[in-house]
Amino acid sequence: MPRIYCLISFHPNQFNEWQITRGNLRNKIYNSYIAYNVAHYSNGMTLKGFLDYKLIDSVKFNITVSEVILILIILIVTIFLMRAIKRVIRSREKKKQFDPGRSHAILQIIRYILWIIAIILSLRVLHIQLTLLLAGSAALLVGLGLGLQQIFQDVMSGIAILFEGSLKVGDIVEIQDEIVGRVIEIGIRTSKIETRDNIVMVVPNSKFVTDVVINWSHIEKKTRFHIDVGVAYGSDVKLVTTVLLKCAEDHGKVSASPKPFVRFKDFGNSSLDFQLFFWTTETFQVENIKSEIRYEIDAGFRHNQITIPFPQRDVHIKSKQ
Repeated sequence: MPRIYCLISFHPNQFNEWQITRGNLRNKIYNSYIAYNVAHYSNGMTLKGFLDYKLIDSVKFNITVSEVILILIILIVTIFLMRAIKRVIRSREKKKQFDPGRSHAILQIIRYILWIIAIILSLRVLHIQLTLLLAGSAALLVGLGLGLQQIFQDVMSGIAILFEGSLKVGDIVEIQDEIVGRVIEIGIRTSKIETRDNIVMVVPNSKFVTDVVINWSHIEKKTRFHIDVGVAYGSDVKLVTTVLLKCAEDHGKVSASPKPFVRFKDFGNSSLDFQLFFWTTETFQVENIKSEIRYEIDAGFRHNQITIPFPQRDVHIKSKQ
């Protein structure tokens, strides 16, 4: 292979001679060119020039390095604010100044407000006028509004729920078809409730606003329930009342105050009808409590020879003679 000799000068008064091949010469010239441009670029570039450098440059839209940095600062500040506010609210929750449901609602409202402000500031940094954006998309918004009315209704219902506080995380609610569940999450469009069968249901927020919903936890933690029972005619009603009260008072999850009480409801077709009323804080598992009390009632009635009747019908057959 032929060899090429050349002299490359990097300083005015200093020469070095290299014996290089043709391929090495090409690489050396390319590296020298890159080094020269980097040195020239470093000497000429200032901080202002770097910040004003356009990452996207078009006729109608451009983004500079400074704008990207500002947007990142807005996002980072928003995240740190959310964490700080969450820490403050959680500390107050531990001090019993806020209940968990109320603190969740406050956090959700603050989160939405902060992110809306962050988005608006980011658009302003990019020199995008929000009014022009809304005006330009007015026709699109009208079309979406006609097709997404239910979603818009769910979103507005979610905002109303968060501001009103009529529904909070941890509340026990009863919705249509006698479905009882505990609220585990309230979102902007949908909420999640966990039923007694440990099934998580996703419910649109409009259901909680437009439909009739029973909130067992809205006023007090203690809720009143009752058990219906019938005894045979001729039974000692005073003894029946005593047995029913004892079965309720002996149960560990029945509240002592207010005290359970018995109501003589009616004279039924085949039984004397009673109702046993009691209060409990275990609203979510009340059906299990009712079942346990019914076991005790049955045992108490058997011990005191109190009969629970069953419907009887007399059939009269007439024959032609």
